[in-house]
Amino acid sequence: MIARIIRTIHPLGTNSSEHCGILLLDKPLGLSSSAATQRVRHLLGRVRAGHVGSLDPLATGMLPICLGEATKIAGVVLDGRKCYSFTIALGARSSTGDAEGELLATAAVPQLSESQVLAAMQAFIGEQMQVPPMYSAIKRAGKPLYQLARAGITVDRPPRRIRIFELQCLGLRATGAQLDCRVICGKGTYVRTLAEDIAAALGTLGHVIALRRDWVEPFAQAAMTTMGALQELVETGSLPGLIEPLAALPGLRRIQLDGLQARRLSQGQRLTWPDSVVGTVVVLDDAGRFLGLGQTGDGLLRPKRLLVAPRPAE
Repeated sequence: MIARIIRTIHPLGTNSSEHCGILLLDKPLGLSSSAATQRVRHLLGRVRAGHVGSLDPLATGMLPICLGEATKIAGVVLDGRKCYSFTIALGARSSTGDAEGELLATAAVPQLSESQVLAAMQAFIGEQMQVPPMYSAIKRAGKPLYQLARAGITVDRPPRRIRIFELQCLGLRATGAQLDCRVICGKGTYVRTLAEDIAAALGTLGHVIALRRDWVEPFAQAAMTTMGALQELVETGSLPGLIEPLAALPGLRRIQLDGLQARRLSQGQRLTWPDSVVGTVVVLDDAGRFLGLGQTGDGLLRPKRLLVAPRPAE
């Protein structure tokens, strides 16, 4: 079970350093990830916050929001797998790949059996190259692609390597025009593009009309908080349990330092560390307190993203 801590909310304008953890927001329909994060910041007294992985306004579901010092581990959480449930409307392609866009083209939908759909989906399992959509936050010359798309400009986008771990057909509607799916995928996967590709593999066009992010690794079993519930809790002077930053990093190796080592690392110094394993590690002090992230390699331990200063040596 993911560890949780309860923290007291502080009035606007007071020290927000007490807010350190991850809030699992159930993002509502119609809000962008940035807008949802700004609402959370406003409710919590302008605390520093950053979301993990963007969700389109059309999408609902899990949006991890890192608060305070926990923003320093957002990039690591972003690397985890994600699970989405989505519905494809077959027979039409839209400008955005979802229901928010203008319908650009239509096509006949062949008579499909469940076995045909499953066979087509099987081909998407594993690593593949995916071309990001124009309506995405990827930047070109400092501008998000969606801004160019809204101006009617289309540019070449180099394909990116993605990985699909699981892809399921949850149901083919009786009319045969809608397909309910679930996917577990790696970082950088665009579900709208995947939906278009699935439709093409079935011999037609398609776009997403419903999208929900069920979970982000490692929070598959964790409960989410709605914006309404957060508002109510704030009004009563409390805050939902936040996930401790350390609980969000179960896959990283842990290194424990003594008091002197922890102090030196916090000052930006490199430590001699005879370890042949190269990579990002979780750094703990002598009391087991989470200090942040380090980087091992070349016989050294380097500070990477430190959260707090170590306890003074006794």
